[in-house]
Amino acid sequence: MSKGQAEKTLESGQPFSMKRLWPLAILVAGFVLFFVTGLDQYITFEALREHRSWLLNQVENNTLVTALAFMAIYIVVVAFSLPGGAVLTIVGGFLFGLALGTVFVVVSATIGATALFLVAKTTIGDALKARMGPWLQKMEQGFQENAFNYLLAMRLIPIFPFFVVNLVPAFLGVRLKTYFLATLFGIIPGSVVYIQVGAGLGSIFDSGEEFTAAGILTPDVVLALVGLAILSLLPILYKKFKERNAS
Repeated sequence: MSKGQAEKTLESGQPFSMKRLWPLAILVAGFVLFFVTGLDQYITFEALREHRSWLLNQVENNTLVTALAFMAIYIVVVAFSLPGGAVLTIVGGFLFGLALGTVFVVVSATIGATALFLVAKTTIGDALKARMGPWLQKMEQGFQENAFNYLLAMRLIPIFPFFVVNLVPAFLGVRLKTYFLATLFGIIPGSVVYIQVGAGLGSIFDSGEEFTAAGILTPDVVLALVGLAILSLLPILYKKFKERNAS
């Protein structure tokens, strides 16, 4: 393949090279290796129950090192879009309690999500943006005008998969600062729910009961999160209401 075929000039005037895809290739390879090597077996409640004493001992004797290791694992899981984010959030509450667990989880999830956002934006996001049709361009413009509120609502509503919300803004031209702040604040309420459950997980293990994360998002919890999402959209709704009355 010639150099001219390998590199294409986008409408924005920026050259596109296959070399720009190497970060994406690393993420894909990491995702595959996660399952091939069997690492998925370690991010389970069964593994937590089995290694419970050792983990709590590490937290007690090496709090800083354990916290940094936990955050590093969480960042990798989010950045590579690996399954296990909910489990790790609960583990954060189990190991560090509500206050510290919330800090470690929210910071780690935000860093991991931002890393994935940057990879998506710099590898294929710009290329897709340059090839957007009129409809997508209009959608992008509408999203960018209220990006913080839209993204905040998407973070709050638990029906949107976390990795999807990590990627979509990269294709709609959201600024890094807006993405970072909306992610940081938007994931706090849902994270606190899971972390609080994790803080009380020890008693469930002691009772010998089985535990799954499926029942955490009860109708009341979902309703509360949706209510917060609606509140985050009120500025947009008010703005549209004013524009309609003024026209």
